[in-house]
Amino acid sequence: MGIIVCGLKIPIYLYYGPHMKGYKKHPDLIQLGQNIRKLRKSKGFTQESLAFEAGIDRSYLGGLERGERNVSFLTLSTIAKCLSCDIAKLTKGIPSD
Repeated sequence: MGIIVCGLKIPIYLYYGPHMKGYKKHPDLIQLGQNIRKLRKSKGFTQESLAFEAGIDRSYLGGLERGERNVSFLTLSTIAKCLSCDIAKLTKGIPSD
């Protein structure tokens, strides 16, 4: 299911946000968020401290961890650097079968 924007079919999960009725989180974003949260906690970071180190807002990081945000590559790279890992560790298991 999707919508047409400028002649391109956009998947519905990229158009609707968590604030909209009927919104469903994409399983890959949920998995990414779980991976970030697990590694963050294992390194002893709070959401606030990791967000500060990465130069992002704490509520944005919370949205990432809940699978509500589609993170940019550069932000993901910065988070990985702050957690002393590579991006592959954060994206392990994505996409799921």
